[in-house]
Amino acid sequence: MGQPQKPIAAEQQILSLGRVLQSLREEDDVDVLIETTISYLKEEFDYKLIWIALYDRLNHILFGKGGITPDRDTSFLRQRVVLSPGDLLEQVVIEQHPLGIADLQTEIRAAEWRKIAEKSHIQGTVILPIRYKDRCLGLLLLGSERWGYLLTGETKARLMMVLGELGAVLYQNEMYKQQKQTRRTDEPLLELLENLRNLSNLNQRLEVAVQATHKFVSPNRTNVYWFEREGRYFWCRMSNQLVKMDRNYSSQQAAGVTVQDLSDFYYALAVNQIVSIGDARSSLKSHFTAKLLERLKVRSLLAAPIIWQKNLVGFLAVESNEPRIWTDTDKNFVQGVAGLISLVVPTEGMESTIKQIQEDAQLTSQVAQGIYSEHDLQVTLHSCAKRVLARLGATRFLLLQYDPEQKNYQFTYQSQPYNRRPLTFTLDTLKELDGQLLQNSTQAVEIENLDEDLRFFNWRPSLLENNVRSLLVCKCTHEHIPAALLVITHESHRSWTTLEKELLWAVSQQIGVIVRQWQLHNRTTQQQKTSQVFEQCLRILTQSQNSIEVEKKDLEGASLEQIASILGCPLALMLSWAPGESWAEIIPGVIDNSQFGIFSDASISIQAEALIQWALATETYLTLKVDNLPPETRKWLNIPEKSQILVMALRTTAVYETTGVVLLVDYQQRRWSEQSLSATATLISQLAWWRREKQITRLLESTTEELRQLNWYKHRRLEEIQRITAHSLKQIHDLGIPANELTQMRYQLLLRQLDHTATSMSGMLKLENWQLHISWETMSIASLLKRSLERIENLLKQQKLWIGVHGLGQSIDEQESPKNSSLVRAVPTSSIQSPMAIAGDIVKIELVIHELLVTACNRSQIGSRIDIWCRRLDASKPSDIKHSSTNGEVEHQTSLELSITYNGAIEPQLLTELHNIPKDVLAPSNLDQPPALHLAICQNLMQELGGELNFYQLPDNRVVSRLLLPLAVHDS
Repeated sequence: MGQPQKPIAAEQQILSLGRVLQSLREEDDVDVLIETTISYLKEEFDYKLIWIALYDRLNHILFGKGGITPDRDTSFLRQRVVLSPGDLLEQVVIEQHPLGIADLQTEIRAAEWRKIAEKSHIQGTVILPIRYKDRCLGLLLLGSERWGYLLTGETKARLMMVLGELGAVLYQNEMYKQQKQTRRTDEPLLELLENLRNLSNLNQRLEVAVQATHKFVSPNRTNVYWFEREGRYFWCRMSNQLVKMDRNYSSQQAAGVTVQDLSDFYYALAVNQIVSIGDARSSLKSHFTAKLLERLKVRSLLAAPIIWQKNLVGFLAVESNEPRIWTDTDKNFVQGVAGLISLVVPTEGMESTIKQIQEDAQLTSQVAQGIYSEHDLQVTLHSCAKRVLARLGATRFLLLQYDPEQKNYQFTYQSQPYNRRPLTFTLDTLKELDGQLLQNSTQAVEIENLDEDLRFFNWRPSLLENNVRSLLVCKCTHEHIPAALLVITHESHRSWTTLEKELLWAVSQQIGVIVRQWQLHNRTTQQQKTSQVFEQCLRILTQSQNSIEVEKKDLEGASLEQIASILGCPLALMLSWAPGESWAEIIPGVIDNSQFGIFSDASISIQAEALIQWALATETYLTLKVDNLPPETRKWLNIPEKSQILVMALRTTAVYETTGVVLLVDYQQRRWSEQSLSATATLISQLAWWRREKQITRLLESTTEELRQLNWYKHRRLEEIQRITAHSLKQIHDLGIPANELTQMRYQLLLRQLDHTATSMSGMLKLENWQLHISWETMSIASLLKRSLERIENLLKQQKLWIGVHGLGQSIDEQESPKNSSLVRAVPTSSIQSPMAIAGDIVKIELVIHELLVTACNRSQIGSRIDIWCRRLDASKPSDIKHSSTNGEVEHQTSLELSITYNGAIEPQLLTELHNIPKDVLAPSNLDQPPALHLAICQNLMQELGGELNFYQLPDNRVVSRLLLPLAVHDS
């Protein structure tokens, strides 16, 4: 038998892995687990830096547990590391994925480890999470002196197996510690419940509860505070130190809390929230926390409310003189004890309550108790009717409500045996004598034999037909016409005793109170709903002043939704038209039911449509049934046969033209109250005024914009004309009387120039009296720039400015243009034309360029430079201007980009307003006055001329005026 062979390297790695995994499974001590893992990593992997840390989830902290370093200095490996947002360690903890770092010395997101890496010459680093079941338990950091962090598949697999086993063992240890430390609350609570059951006095029960709480939580003090509603303060009713205390004693000795001083604490308890104040933590605001701790002279507090029937009775408090972190077990136990106290609170006055019930054991009190024990009206009436019918031996219990619109009594509630059908008719208004009888009565009106009694005569046929032979009638309210009546009926002739009639009278008064409260509640709810609808509708109508993204139809549709919500209509729409039009457009608002529909593409004639003409002929709103609609209307309005319709014209005043009709459709069985109809009419009228205001606003804004452009344009043209005229006249004056032929020729030339200037002024005044006239001409960009620069020559000399023109491809011959300023460079002369020519209204484009140059000169520093850049934009580039042709299709047209750049100051607010024109015309703006107003006018004018003008500032603070102009087609 030969000698056993030495295991190869792969087998050795597997054996080492098996040994370390077995060691991890069999070990319980955390420190030994960490040391075993570090030893294995040190032996099997070539890493100079190894660090293992455990993660504290509660405090978001890593606790170093050791490792190895190149210089054997491991002191910093056991430090506590507080994680902060953006750190690499926090990223691994949160994401629970390995993270590789090529060079730890250059990583700015790990400041502390960066210093350690520089000291220990660590570069390539890998950070791996120690996790189990999606829960991070710690981190492993491996650092190498080599650059890079690539792990081979086999190395990574062994690392993950070891870390997975370590995570599982750490998780088991943590769970075991938590289970060992967790205290069970069920046994002490069950024991307390048994003790409370054996005691009859509330103070004794409070004493037992305080002792049990103090024993379980072990604070410095445990108190029960009682709430006094009259004075709105808490007084200490029971304490583990002062066992029995009354409110007089507590006001002198025990700590008390007033609601006025600590309202936040009171409101937290009132909504059944536990208040916890511990070590640097509080469920209250810091101001109230400090004040509460100072008032109670403690440093930690845990308070659970004692609530009975949603009313705050007091609270159970455990207090500590030292900062303390309250565990969930402490909170649950204190809250449970407070709940048990809430259950025994009603027993405090049980003896006196029982005695009073025995003395006043009348059916009236029982019925009243049954009425007030429920909150829902139907449930309350059901309980009341069941008791009254059983007590009086009657057949039907009827609650009648008067409808002033229909002028009759309707059954709000009725109760009868299962073998009787509910009554489905209505009862007419009482005759005058019967009304006076009920109004003057102080007890139930009794009718023993309805066949012979003439009272309530107009009710007799309906009641007799339904086998009513006797009845008791009580008024529930005291109006001239009682709004609510309680009626008890029987199918045979009988009489009731005085006690029974008094009982029914007392019950009717109780029901009257409830019905009145219910009516007020419904009315308040309806008013609140109407108010909310008004507020929402007004908010919708004002959105157009704040947002340009909301279309007019969207606003009108949203307004129709709010109008329809008042009546609850499943269909709401608007028939809209502009003044002078013959056809109406359908604007849908609400379609909430498939039975209701419209054909939105239908052509509706304003003169032929009956609904429109009916609405126009009615001052307010008009209600009608679907049977009244003509067949032409039914072609585009698809609604069920049993429907009702409300139409109202969008009318402001009688002198203003109506531009629409609102149409609301609902089920026929639905009733519209006068209050709802009035609110609906008000909102429709508001919508009409809003539409008129929008039309007027658009008209005024358009007119104002046109007049501003016209004024600026004429002003600049007249300035130019005046300049040319003055210059020509000066030259004529300098010539004097022509003496020779050459002088006479120049004299005639100047006169023709003056004549041309006057002719152009006449044409402008004739063609552009109240609106701009857009002409179509072509001119080379070189000539246009030359003329523009000549106009600002004096301004350039004054400011000592230099102008450079780039992108025209030709240089100026300064000797051929002696009139040009020497400050201008690289502008082609007219004799050497640039191939680029622009098309459009040259006069207006020249004025815009002049305005931009004047702005650049005025804003530039003295002696600085202004650059004009010209660039041709081909049609294939996405930056070209898109123009719409006459047939609506988008055409790509070659354009010229003319940019004027200069070093000068410009306000950021002005740039913002030039990019986004303010929509609020009443708000102060830089664009209201020159020179900013001139720039805004130039922007709008260039849009009308088919170009584009933008302003912005470069990173080097240069200001750019970017102008896009359409280039002329060569064969045009």
